Amino acid sequence: MDLFNGMRVFAQVVDSGSFAAAAEVLNLSGAQVSRLVADLEHHLQARLLQRTTRRLSLTESGERFLLRCRGILDDVRDASAEASGAHLKPRGHLRVHCMSGLGVLITPLIARYSELHPDVSLELTLSQHTPDPLEEGHDVVISIAHALPDSALVSQTIGQLFSVPCAAPGYLAKHGVPEHPRQLLEHRRLHLQDFQEDEWLFQDETGAISIPPGTTFRTNVADAMVKATQEGMGVSLLPFFSAYPALKDGSLVRLLPEYRLRERTIFAVYPSRRFLDAKVRTWVVFLQERLPVVLGGCVGVDN
Repeated sequence: MDLFNGMRVFAQVVDSGSFAAAAEVLNLSGAQVSRLVADLEHHLQARLLQRTTRRLSLTESGERFLLRCRGILDDVRDASAEASGAHLKPRGHLRVHCMSGLGVLITPLIARYSELHPDVSLELTLSQHTPDPLEEGHDVVISIAHALPDSALVSQTIGQLFSVPCAAPGYLAKHGVPEHPRQLLEHRRLHLQDFQEDEWLFQDETGAISIPPGTTFRTNVADAMVKATQEGMGVSLLPFFSAYPALKDGSLVRLLPEYRLRERTIFAVYPSRRFLDAKVRTWVVFLQERLPVVLGGCVGVDN
């Protein structure tokens, strides 16, 4: 039998004082209400109500069962109200995954978002791979790619990101400053894996120029590549948000600024658009509005 429905009908009979009154409230026939209560008693192997021609009264078992029923029914109503309102008010636990380098810049945004939505607690996971949010339990995954593969996941564009070729002043003083992408073939080229393809693609008004990354040094962590480049190991292609502090303090020099490098897109990926939770929706919109500002020009700005 449908135990929950039987509990609901039983509690309504007690509240209404009769089978007929309960049937009217529940939009059922009196026979249906009587049968549901009888089925419930049969399931429990206990009599819940004493029936006379004039009144109904609870048995001792019925009184104890009614108390439990009311607690369960109230909990279900509260859970339903909370779940149905999840798409209206941001609340609960928000699990966010992001690439390590970009995640450092996400942290200040988390503080600002928490001020706006104090009922949301955030968990930020940083790594160098892009996980499947369904498999690893993330609500939102911030991904950097040229394009995302077709899938049942939903993605929203947060902005555009570009890389810049960089080298240390000491390295350039020793090896010279390249004035054309092809001159990079004469230099030690450092390879930032995972973030880049197997080519450095420069573009100008004449077309595209492909330069293979070198084998002098490889790493999959942008911060490590920044350090290696500052130490004079060679020329590297760095995401602008990682290179910016070193470019600002002069420990790195940007090369070939007149050439445009292939852009990558920052995506917010999440499992479903249907009944989208308010904490996910507001977080994605917040990123779209604020991340370009935090990046200080690396999103949506021509290089």
